[in-house]
Amino acid sequence: MGRGRTRKVEKGVLGGSLSGGLSSGSGSLTVPAGPAIHQLQARSAPCDSKTFRLEYNRFLEEHCGKKAKKRVVFEGEDLDLCKLFNAVKRFGGYDNVVKLKKWGDIFRFVRPGRKISECSKHVLSQLYCEHLADYEEYYCQLNKEKNKSSKWGMSGWKKCEPEVEVSSVKRRRKNKEGERVERIPPGNWYCLECVNSEKDTFGFVPGKQFSLEAFRRMADRIKKKWFGSAATSWVQLEKKFWEIVEGSVGEVEVMYGSDLDTSVYGSGFPRQVDQRPPSVEVDVWSEYCASPWNLNNLPRLQGSMLRAVHQNIAGVMVPWLYIGMLFSSFCWHFEDHCLYSMNYHHWGEPKCWYSVPGNEAHAFEKVMRSCLPDLFEAQPDLLFQLVTMLNPSVLQERGVPVYSIIQEPGNFVITFPRSYHGGFNLGLNCAEAVNFAPADWLPHGGFGAELYRHYHRVPVLSHEELLYVVAKSEFDSRASTFLEKELRRIYNNEKTWRERLWRNGITKSSPMTPRVKPEYVGTEEDPMCVICQQLLYLSAVSCNCRPAAYVCLEHWEHLCECKPNKLRLLYRHTLAELSDLLLKVDKCNSIEAAADSRMHTCSEKAVALAKKVKGGHVTYLQLAEEWILRSCKILEHPYSRHAYVSAVEEAEQFLWAGHEMDLVREIKNNLIQAQNWAEAVRDCLSKVKLWSSNHSCDTERVQMDQVDELLGLRTPPCNEPSHLQLKEYHEDARKLIQEIDPALTSCSGLSVADLEILYLKAFNSPIHINESEKLGLKLSAAKVWVDNVRKCISEKACSSVEVDMLHKLESEYLDLKLQLPDADLLTNLMRRVKSCRSRCVEILKDPICLKELKLFVSEWEDFTVNIPELELLKKYYTDTISWISRVDLVLMNVHQREDQEKVVDELTSIQREGLLLQVQVDKLPCIELELKRARCRVEGLKVLRNQMSMDFVQQLLSEAATLQIEKEKLFSDISQRHAIAMCWEEKAKHVLATRARMSDFEDVLRASEHIGIILPSLLDVKLAVSTAKSWLMKSKPFLLQDSSILLTSDSYLQVDVLKELVLESKDLKVYFEECSLLEKLLKRGVEWEQEASSLLQNAEHLWNIDIIGEGITSCLIPRLECQVLSMETAVKAGISLGLDFNMIPKLQDACSTLKWCIKALSFSTIIPAHKDVEMMLDTAASRPVTFKSSALWTALIDGLGWLKKSLEILDSNNHGHFEVNNVVELLVLSKKNCISFPMVVGRLQDAVESHKLWLEEVDVFFGLSFEERSWIKLLQLKEHGTSKAFSCVELAKVQFELEKVLKWKQRCVDIIKPPPAEENPLLNALIELNNTLDRSLEVYSKCKSGKSRNLCICCSCVIEDQDLLPCSICNDSFHLQCAETSLGNAKLFVCRYCDLVKSPKLPRSEAGSLKTVRTHLELGKLTVLLSDASNLCLWINERRILDQIVKKAVACNACLTEFVSFALAYVSKDLDVVRQKLCVALKAMDVVGISDDEGNRKFELALAQNSWKIRAEKLLGSAEKPTLQQIQHHLKEGLAMNIQPEDYYRQTLTKIRDMGLQWADAAKKVSMDGGMLGLDRVFELISQGESLPVSCEKELKLLRDRSMLYCICRRPYDQRAMVACDECDEWYHFDCIKISSAPKVYICPACSPYPGEDISAPITQERFTGNKFEEPQTPLRRSELRRNSQKPKSTSNKILMATDMNDSVRNFSSSESLLWRNRKPFRRAARKRSELQSLSPFFHVQNK
Repeated sequence: MGRGRTRKVEKGVLGGSLSGGLSSGSGSLTVPAGPAIHQLQARSAPCDSKTFRLEYNRFLEEHCGKKAKKRVVFEGEDLDLCKLFNAVKRFGGYDNVVKLKKWGDIFRFVRPGRKISECSKHVLSQLYCEHLADYEEYYCQLNKEKNKSSKWGMSGWKKCEPEVEVSSVKRRRKNKEGERVERIPPGNWYCLECVNSEKDTFGFVPGKQFSLEAFRRMADRIKKKWFGSAATSWVQLEKKFWEIVEGSVGEVEVMYGSDLDTSVYGSGFPRQVDQRPPSVEVDVWSEYCASPWNLNNLPRLQGSMLRAVHQNIAGVMVPWLYIGMLFSSFCWHFEDHCLYSMNYHHWGEPKCWYSVPGNEAHAFEKVMRSCLPDLFEAQPDLLFQLVTMLNPSVLQERGVPVYSIIQEPGNFVITFPRSYHGGFNLGLNCAEAVNFAPADWLPHGGFGAELYRHYHRVPVLSHEELLYVVAKSEFDSRASTFLEKELRRIYNNEKTWRERLWRNGITKSSPMTPRVKPEYVGTEEDPMCVICQQLLYLSAVSCNCRPAAYVCLEHWEHLCECKPNKLRLLYRHTLAELSDLLLKVDKCNSIEAAADSRMHTCSEKAVALAKKVKGGHVTYLQLAEEWILRSCKILEHPYSRHAYVSAVEEAEQFLWAGHEMDLVREIKNNLIQAQNWAEAVRDCLSKVKLWSSNHSCDTERVQMDQVDELLGLRTPPCNEPSHLQLKEYHEDARKLIQEIDPALTSCSGLSVADLEILYLKAFNSPIHINESEKLGLKLSAAKVWVDNVRKCISEKACSSVEVDMLHKLESEYLDLKLQLPDADLLTNLMRRVKSCRSRCVEILKDPICLKELKLFVSEWEDFTVNIPELELLKKYYTDTISWISRVDLVLMNVHQREDQEKVVDELTSIQREGLLLQVQVDKLPCIELELKRARCRVEGLKVLRNQMSMDFVQQLLSEAATLQIEKEKLFSDISQRHAIAMCWEEKAKHVLATRARMSDFEDVLRASEHIGIILPSLLDVKLAVSTAKSWLMKSKPFLLQDSSILLTSDSYLQVDVLKELVLESKDLKVYFEECSLLEKLLKRGVEWEQEASSLLQNAEHLWNIDIIGEGITSCLIPRLECQVLSMETAVKAGISLGLDFNMIPKLQDACSTLKWCIKALSFSTIIPAHKDVEMMLDTAASRPVTFKSSALWTALIDGLGWLKKSLEILDSNNHGHFEVNNVVELLVLSKKNCISFPMVVGRLQDAVESHKLWLEEVDVFFGLSFEERSWIKLLQLKEHGTSKAFSCVELAKVQFELEKVLKWKQRCVDIIKPPPAEENPLLNALIELNNTLDRSLEVYSKCKSGKSRNLCICCSCVIEDQDLLPCSICNDSFHLQCAETSLGNAKLFVCRYCDLVKSPKLPRSEAGSLKTVRTHLELGKLTVLLSDASNLCLWINERRILDQIVKKAVACNACLTEFVSFALAYVSKDLDVVRQKLCVALKAMDVVGISDDEGNRKFELALAQNSWKIRAEKLLGSAEKPTLQQIQHHLKEGLAMNIQPEDYYRQTLTKIRDMGLQWADAAKKVSMDGGMLGLDRVFELISQGESLPVSCEKELKLLRDRSMLYCICRRPYDQRAMVACDECDEWYHFDCIKISSAPKVYICPACSPYPGEDISAPITQERFTGNKFEEPQTPLRRSELRRNSQKPKSTSNKILMATDMNDSVRNFSSSESLLWRNRKPFRRAARKRSELQSLSPFFHVQNK
């Protein structure tokens, strides 16, 4: 096993603050798209944005009385309120987020990947408080009310009665039958289809297909993108992974080739089905294939519970491959069915694993649900999805132990049951994993099965079937303890539910179809429960109304709406069988003890099982005993099919039970056997009688074997009288069999007629006997034999009767043993056949003579029997005659034929066929001779048609003479051609031997063209000619060299080629005059080479000349020039020869080198340019290596190198790159050089003196005091040092000090940002800033002294030509241009500072900060600048002014702190004092242009509190009463602003809120009391509500509705049935007006035209109001529509009546007036009012 390194999880690496979840997340691999890792903490909430927006808008309209804003902007972008709300909800709500300071995490959720600032967090909290705080309170209240009715928790679930419909946050409520919902209730609602779909679940998604190489390239790119090529540790990778999860890195998506089936893609372990590699030995391969560590073998090892699984379940029985890359993850989960798992790392980068022990699984799940409540609300089975991962540090903080391991290649990792594990890959790798299950897994497997049932998930395999199969097999003794406990649990559960079903009335039962292979698990598909999705192996419940649907025993009530007696229990094993299996496993008890225990337990439990019946209670055992007694009586009585069927059906309720029902099962089997026997007897007897009466072909006869089986029983199973009649028919059939047997077995000599009589008797028998079939076969065989014999004898055609047929008839006659006709004729025919065959055999033994064969064939030519030997002899005779006729035809004029090749083929075929003949013939020798002659003629024709060799022609002529055909014309022509060829051969040999001219060779070649025979010497002649011509072509350039044409040519000829041509000319067999010309040219070339060698030796002598000493340079240059002239002359002479001499390039290189030396020596008398020296050195690098070792060359190169360095130093632009020591070293080196440069040496000495003078100036500058050093002098030192001084410490010091000053000034510019100016903009800006501080201090001082400013506070100087305008509040003066107003508005002018302080809402920028006119500088940055200026080497004006600015800014900040502290501590009602202070501070801050962050925040808070108090003052002082929601919202804002509890406005608003809430609660209770409170008390409560300082219109409306009275009883609406008058629209109770149902049209007595008239109509549902009657709203009726269309006469009457009534009620009390205001219009005619005055003391009529 590998060496995995177990470690504790390090909080520092993982990031302890992370509380999000990870949702995750492959010939070619199908690779799922990996998870979007950057979204691992930003999972979507249970409700989407659209649903949230609808709910939020409805909340604002109904509870706040306003509409939602279209846009809420945060940091310049639209803010998703749904995402913000869900983020805050995830961290426990607004109060918890504020308490734990989680706004940074909220920001990261809302704006992933953005930079977080303190301002952003503050603004986000303010936006939530403004828009979502009230909605959060409403949402929490809604959930509390919902949870009162239905609560559901995932943690610690207990086994209980099954519930089909489970409530969750995604509400799946169903309306009661008949209930109609008028509007959608509050909350997020989802349909079942969307809730159950997996379309939007988060996790792995299918990806593309990749080859392994393509996947590797992608993994390398991703790792290189993150970490480059540098080596990284796993700690760095782990830290980066969790940073990505936190969302602080950006968007990251990876690919993961997970769950790859090894049966498709191949396994990393060897298998027997795989092809063995040639490099692996057979023994090693077999050892690894059978190894227990091979994951392909692990699930089926001895002792594994999975050995019984038949199917290859991928991932469980068949390993899965995992191809991972960097950051691809596998999320928190444990294995299917809580199995063990083993993971092997094949190759690649390590894997990082995290694991929680199995005994801590409950604690793990509890933490997961508490950290991710919204995700578990969306998906209750989230942990089954393998898409969620929580940071291990969060688990450790909550007390859950987490362990980690780094798995490297070669390591095995084993996970235990219920052990949650997850992790990620550290790079490209390949791993393989599979499940296994030892015996101790069984209890965990049972727990896993219950989990699947609880979450309604489809299991991988049936746990019950696995237990049964393992218990039935030969299991390991160590597994008996675990197996016995799990089996007992299954047995008790099955027994409990079967008994419960029986008690509930399910009595029908039947066994399931038995397995074909019961020894394996999963061979057949079990039905599945439609509720919990579990495999139903042991039992199920079904119903005929839904044949294809099954449920488990726990969900039997949810199968259908049928009654329990219609349902059926399906079981695979009885409780008795399960009990026996349990006893088999339990080996601790003896067999007797186990049996006694079993019988005692079963009988005791059977007695205890009982259910209610009409007369009381009845036990299960009592019903069984009663059924047994009834069944025994049924067996004694005569057979009745109905009684037997009823008894068997009644027994179904007992068959599934234990051994106490063994007797029931036995009797039930007896009943079934007796019923089957009786039914079979009756069926046989009916068929016998039917056949006896009608011998129809359609009637089925009874078989004798069936009757024997029915009547062979010793005692009949039941009382069936008809079996005696069947017995009589059986005896008759027996007698007939006794008659047929002798006819079939003995040689009785019967005839065909006797057999026909006996067969007719058997056919007429009503019982079919098997012997009748044998008799019929024998009879038909005899008839067929007679027909075949007669047919053979009557045949007349030759060979038409087969011998085999005659032998067959003879053998059949002997087998039949009957007296048959025509037997003698068959015997005579067989005698003749034998005679013919014997003669044929004698002829075939010896060689066959043609004459004898001809006589025998003619004798037996007409015989009718087809004898094979006779037919063979006939064939031999026919073949021989045909061959002889063919030979005669071919030999006719054979020598005259032109197609001799065809003659050869024909004679060869005839010869071959003659040798194969079975008859002797005498023409074979003649055929052989003619075949040889024909072949010779064929060869002769080839000679004439093609060119053949001389030897072949001579051999052919000798062979023709042997065959005596040489005189034929063909061979005469060949002989003449042969003679001509011999003559040519002699002439060719003479030409080759004498070295003749080219013309003689050409004559010989022309003579060979028409001979037609391949000549031996022809190739030698052609070779000599071609060689001569080739030599002549190569020699042409040299032969034409002396001509004037080629003298100007650029091509040069090789000397070596010339030498080779001269040597080749001596071996030519053809004579040429050109050979002597080439020899002369070669001699001239040799002479030139000797001269060139002499010149090169002279040049070499010059290279090594001694040049030490002065004056050698002047005398060396002429010698070099003379040598150059000689070399140039020799080069021209060599080129004129036209030959390519290798000396020419050497002379040219030596000449150019000498010229270079002459130019280099000339530099000693001048000061050359640096570019010229570099060019000379570059040219020297390309010179030949031959001269570089000489003394002259070395001296020149050293001198040029020294000269180059000297010229670089003398360049003014390069002074700073060299030190003075470098110059001194060069001067010393100049004395050692062989070649001197005096002018350059003088220049170097001058540069050293200038450097020393500059150093003295620097020492003088830094010797001055701090104040005496000037900025101009420092600039001059820097300028002179750059041009004159060499590199030194003093130059670096000057540059450093100068850079410090310039950088400090640039920092000042970057911070202050001065406007562009012609001269020193920074100094001007600092002066301006200093002036603003003076003005700001002046503002504070004037405020303390109580004086007002006459100067414009917005301007920095006095402008005398402009008018000043004083503010009407603060009395400060402003220019008209600054005030942006005119003189006409002078009396009403209010400055912007006073206006802002009095404003109830502060202007803010998009970032959330307070809007101001001026852009302020930060005091802290200026202080840092001043501190950094102390490091400068000199004093500058900017530093002095900045010092003044900082001191004044600190003073201004102290004044601001004083004013702000006063404002924050102020709690009185009068706000003018605070406004005055804040206005002064605002003016001073706007003038100064410098601010402090802390002071600004406090100042903004003071302004916000002031604004809040102004709004509170406005609420309290407005004419319109504020609503309770407005006051609550305002108090919440004040709480967020830290308004002090002692503040006047906070106390006042709190008091008003408490009063309003108290009255609203009382109003709600009264409005729903159903009229219990008196009407006067209600009016008093309404008066109190109207007099409240807060508006409660909703509650007042409820109370006014409550005060409305109806009917003659004058009661408020109380849910009783009512009807409305079609005339006046007044409502009346049914019982008050003495009616029981609603008429179609109703008119009250007050509106009835005639007091006694009955206008009721048939009842209709339109006017009916029952128990679900809603409050009457006085709808517009048909009568009212009719009144609207009538003349306005009645309207005037109503107006008059209303006027009178108004006069009469003018003196009512206030409570009565309130009652009349709340009453509905009373639209009755005036003439009827007197009749109803006694009904109510109050009437109210409104004007129309």
